[in-house]
Formats: sequence, C-alpha cells, structure tokens
Amino acid sequence: MLALTLAALSGLGLGTCLNSRAYSAKVETAYPADGAMVRVDGHDVHVLARGPEAAPPVLMIHGASANAREFSWTLAPRLQTDLRVLMADRPGHGWSDRFDGAETLAAQARQMAGALDQLTPGQKAVIVGHSFGGAVALRVALDRPDLVSGLVLLAPATHGWESGGPAWYNGIGSTPLIGEAFSQLIPIAGPSQIRQGVANVFSPAPAPEGYYEKSGIGLFLRPPNFRANAADMTALNGELAAQSRRYGEIKAPVTVFSGSKDTVLSPKIHTGQLKRQVPIDLVILPEEGHMPHHGEADQVAGAIRRLAFAAQTR
Repeated sequence: MLALTLAALSGLGLGTCLNSRAYSAKVETAYPADGAMVRVDGHDVHVLARGPEAAPPVLMIHGASANAREFSWTLAPRLQTDLRVLMADRPGHGWSDRFDGAETLAAQARQMAGALDQLTPGQKAVIVGHSFGGAVALRVALDRPDLVSGLVLLAPATHGWESGGPAWYNGIGSTPLIGEAFSQLIPIAGPSQIRQGVANVFSPAPAPEGYYEKSGIGLFLRPPNFRANAADMTALNGELAAQSRRYGEIKAPVTVFSGSKDTVLSPKIHTGQLKRQVPIDLVILPEEGHMPHHGEADQVAGAIRRLAFAAQTR
C-alpha cells in the first residue's frame, strides 16, 4: 500500500512538473524576449526600448507580479515620439536574470542603474516606478543621484508597515524546497485566479480590456518568476523600513500619482509619509485605485514629459 501511495505521489509530481514546463514554453512563445539584453554585474537585464536614441531618457520600473510590458501599450506610445523610453524587467521578472540577493532594493536598483549606464551614458533620466517599482526608483535616486533628473511614482511602495505580513502564497513561495514544489502548482490554478483579481487591483476604475494579455501577466506564473516575486514581497517590509530613513537625501524633483481608493497599498502609510520627508508634487486621483498609469495615462505622461524636458534646461 505504501509503495502504491508513493508511486501515485511521484506520478502526480511528475505530471505537475510537466504541466508547468508546458505552460512556461507556451507563455514564453507568446511573450518572447524581444528587447535588449544588457549585462550588468554578470547578469542580464531585459530592456524594451522605444523612441529616438538621442531623445531625453525615461526609465520605467514595473511593480510586483508584472514585467516591462506593463508600460509598453499605455505610457510608451504617449511618450516615444520625442523621448527615449526604456522599460526594464526587474531581476527574476520577465526575462531578466535572477541572482542571490536580488530581493534587496539595493540590488534591484543597481541593475536598473547599470542598464542606464550602458544605454544612456552620461545622461540623467526621469525614473518612473509603479508600486514595488516605486521603491526601486527611490533607491536609484538615493544610490545613483547622478543618473536621475526626476522621479514619477505611481501608487508607490515607500515605507514599511507595522501589522500584517506577505500574502500566504508569497510566504510559501519564498520558502526553500517547499516553495519550489509549491510553485509548480501555480500554472494550474494561477491564470484563473489572476484574471479574477485584476478587477480588484484597478477598482474603482475599470480594468482595461485585454489587460492580462497585453501586459504579458502570464510570464509571472512561471515557477522561477513566481518564486522571485515571492522573495521580493517577503523582504519588502524590512527593506522599506531601512530605506525610508534616507529619503531626506533625495534632491531630484518628485511627482507622485496616488489613487485615493487604492486598496493594495495604503496612500496614508506610503505617500502620506513620503510627503513629510521629501517635497513632492502630489496628484491625488479620487476615482483611481492602484493602477493610475492606465486610467490617467495622459496625465501621467504629461508629468513625465515636463520633468524630462525641464531637465534639459537646468
């Protein structure tokens, strides 16, 4: 009986692994690495580039569970006529390499800065960060102020919080061995769960039609990508608690777009505290949730353009 049980479990595990491999192959064919691979500290950073190479640069950094395609059909088309728009996959997301220690904000900022060093040498860029990407954008401004002409933060994660921890699935996904096994199940149940959750992230604004497909969200459900995201989210609270003590060092102009009905990241905990430490141009959006760069893309693009061209005259 024990032998039969073990055989059944082994078969189930093999079937799950085969399913996750098939899923990964399918989604990678649908959303290939069609940007540039920039080598930074021995690891590839995947960057989508749009617009004239000689134009003022803008670097966009995506949030959790996402990738560089998040901006490719929203903000980039509004900016790429006269700005050099760079959209980077964070380490372990999309097509960028993951490495030991990549869950730290310092490491992620170093990869983003390294991409700028190579793609726009000698220039300062406007750094745009959404959610988790906002935390990375702030860290680039802290660690490499020589690269930053301004920040545009979209519903950013900025400060640690006192209660609550990572979502249960991130806690499991970031656990050695157990997380590896658990992540093999994600391609089975994940797509339907993510699709159902999209509306909540956008609420009260409507989710754009085709958001899941246009943003390549399916890449997130590959087991290594899921584990990378889980490790990021598990470390984030402590990382932000330490990083936020330095925000007074930031000298670049900062614009923040905050949805007043954001239920993913509390504007009071994050944007509210940032405002007390750094002079910011705060744009409060009364009918937006956590995704202001979709519903208010024109307004966000306008703020990016103003900072980018103002920097040319300073």
